[in-house]
Order: sequence, then structure tokens, then C-alpha cells
Amino acid sequence: MHDLYTWLFRLALPLMLFYLWWRGRADTAYRKRWRERFGSVISHQGTEKYADGAVRIWIHSASVGETLATIPLIKTLAARHPQWQWLVTTTTPTGSQRVHEALGPILNERLLHYYIPFDLPEFLTPFIEDLRPSILIIMETELWPNLLAVCHKRKIPTILVNGRLSAKSARGYARFSGLSRKMLRHITRVLTQYPTDAERFVDLGMPIERIKAVGSIKFDLHINADMISDAEALSRQWRGESHRQVLLAASTHGGEDELLLDAYDTLRKNFPDLLLVLVPRHPVRADAVARLCKDRGLKAVRRSDGLAPNIDDQVLLGDTLGELLCFYGACDVAFVGGSLVPVGGHNMIEPAAWGIPVVCGPHLHNFSTVSSLIQESGGLVIAETSLQLADKIAVWLSNKEQRIAAGNGAQQVASQNSGALGRTVTEIEELMCAKLS
Repeated sequence: MHDLYTWLFRLALPLMLFYLWWRGRADTAYRKRWRERFGSVISHQGTEKYADGAVRIWIHSASVGETLATIPLIKTLAARHPQWQWLVTTTTPTGSQRVHEALGPILNERLLHYYIPFDLPEFLTPFIEDLRPSILIIMETELWPNLLAVCHKRKIPTILVNGRLSAKSARGYARFSGLSRKMLRHITRVLTQYPTDAERFVDLGMPIERIKAVGSIKFDLHINADMISDAEALSRQWRGESHRQVLLAASTHGGEDELLLDAYDTLRKNFPDLLLVLVPRHPVRADAVARLCKDRGLKAVRRSDGLAPNIDDQVLLGDTLGELLCFYGACDVAFVGGSLVPVGGHNMIEPAAWGIPVVCGPHLHNFSTVSSLIQESGGLVIAETSLQLADKIAVWLSNKEQRIAAGNGAQQVASQNSGALGRTVTEIEELMCAKLS
């Protein structure tokens, strides 16, 4: 089964290249650095930094969501082990950008970043031989059969952290049980978010002694004094002298923006000064979202222009990277996207940590346990249509006490479930100690 997978992957390679080229129509970064996807290590990145015998930690986080969860893990480990060097691979340009912005100034000469090669031995083997990682840390669900097989063959320990496995994904892996079982046995350690995730991995063939449920590291948010100050400044800027209310629609996908703008039109009947801060998941969609606003006669201003919205602006288009966490601290109610369309939802822990009540769509399989916990606290509600969105948001906008109570419930869930980061760090350090001994 493994050999069949490898040959099918080779046959599909032209389609993957066409996909990258197609994505490059909207984001030209997809058409760049293709050599890396074939395992080529570009010398000008500074591989000479990697002296023989150095400890090299390889972390793979596919896209921006996984990368955001990776950053505090790397910062914690890097502070505890200043001699370690870091190789971070991503799949998407947005993930790449966040790596350079968030980690480059901190790690400096200790950081390398590449796109991960296609999952074929002829690309992965030279990549690994050139960069010589000591360990591979994989974020969440980025499981690739040949990647794990090559690491296993070269005796490189692999650990899956913040692992999650939805019932839907588990059924998909089970359809190819021969391939999945062999792949999972190549993983040295699996740290899952919750016991249900661990049970699904075991059902698929992961040895039970290699797996542990430690919680989600996304709960370990550190909202420091600088963030609070920045959020307060944003809030004053957005609200202006009229103290207008702010609705944040975060990480939206195509098909969601239209529903949110419909809901916003409905909400403006009772909240005429309401400011909608609309943040597409991928900033390259900003032009398309701006056209949607213009077609509806809405006056929008872009965050990237550096201008504060005035009382006549109805929409602030969040087309920058790295500011969303701060945005949550400046709003009254937050919608978290990827949930009105079957993406599986994005991180609703961030608004919860600020004490902000959350509205989501019904597609939450990527955060099934987290969303259930926050929903049980009263801090999250589900809406499926634009009218439902408007109704549920209106309840919180019109009732401050109820809004605060809902936010407090969400914040309590975030606080009670923290601690997974420390447990994950301990497990990684133990694995590295065994590797180096």
C-alpha cells in the first residue's frame, strides 16, 4: 500500500504544480521558491550556520493556523535551550510570512525556514541529509507517510504535538488502514489535545504506550500588558467620540463574507453606528472582499492604509497579518470563520481568552471539543444563516450584562484549560534527552 501511495503521488505531481500555479493568480508567492518543494536547500539561506554536532529542532506547521500555535512553543523551548538551532517548514506562503515576522527577530541566526518538500523520498532524503535535523516535531495533523518513513529509516525521532483527529478524519484514515497503520507506527510519540483524539489514534493502530492526551497548547495564550495597551488604543480609535460598538468577523472564507454582510445590513437597522471589522483568513482575498462591500454601498477603509475609521466608515477591512489577537481585545462580539463553510472552524480560544463572546457557524469539527466547552459555558452560540447571525449578535449588543456574562464564561474555559504548553515542552525535552544520551 505504501509503494502504491508513493507512485500515485508521483503521478499526481503535475496536478500539484498546476494547483500552485493556479493559487498564484491571487497570491504570487505560490509561484515562487518551487525548488524548495523539490527538496533543494538554497545555500544563501545560511545553512553554514548549522555546525556539525549541533542540536537542530525541525518543526513542521502547515499553514498560518498551525504556525500561530507553534510560535509560543518555539519561543519557550528556545529560551530554555539557547544552544538549539531551529528549522521551521510550512506549506503556505502565509505560514512562511508569520514564521519570519514572529521568529526571525527573536532567533536571528538560529532560524532557517523552507517550504516542506513534496512527500516523496527522492525529495525528502536530500533535504534531510543537507539539514540534518535531530528531531521532527509535527503540529496537529500534518501526517505524511514518506516523511515519517524517511525519518524512521534515518533514526530521527518524530513527535506529533497538539494532535487532533476528528471523527471525519479518522474515518478517512481508516479507509486506507494498511497505509495508516504503518505510518502511525513510524511516529515516536503522539501528544493529543483530548482523550477522544487519543482513542481515535489508537483505533487506527497507534501503539497505546506512545500516546498521551495533554490538552491544547492553543489555550496557553499570554496576553501581556503591551497587548492590553494596544487593544485599548485600538478600541478608542475604532469607537471614536460616539463610542460605537464593534463587531469583529475573523478568519472568514469565501461564502462567509456575503452572509456576514447580510447580517450586518440587518444589524444596522437597530445599531446604525455599528462598526464591522472584517478580517479575511487570507489577506490576498482583501480586494475581493472590498469589492463586496463596495457593491453593497458600504464605505470601507483598509487597515493596511493606516487610517482610523471615521464615523462614516461602516467596515474596517483587516488586510494585515499578525494583529488578529489584538483585534479581539478591541471588539464587543466576535464571529470566528471557517465555520459557516465546511472548513472546520478556526481558533475561538483567542476571543475567549479576552473574555469576548463568540458566534460561529455549524462546521466546527477542527475544534469540536473546544467549541463544546465554550458553548456549555454560554460564551459561544451557533448560527447557520445570516438572519440567525444577526439575531444572536443583536442579543449581546443590546444587553451589556448578558454580553459580559457570556464573555466571562468563555474566559473561564480558556483559563481552566491552560497548561498544555508546559506539558508539551516537558515531553519534547525528555525525547531530546533520550536522543542525545
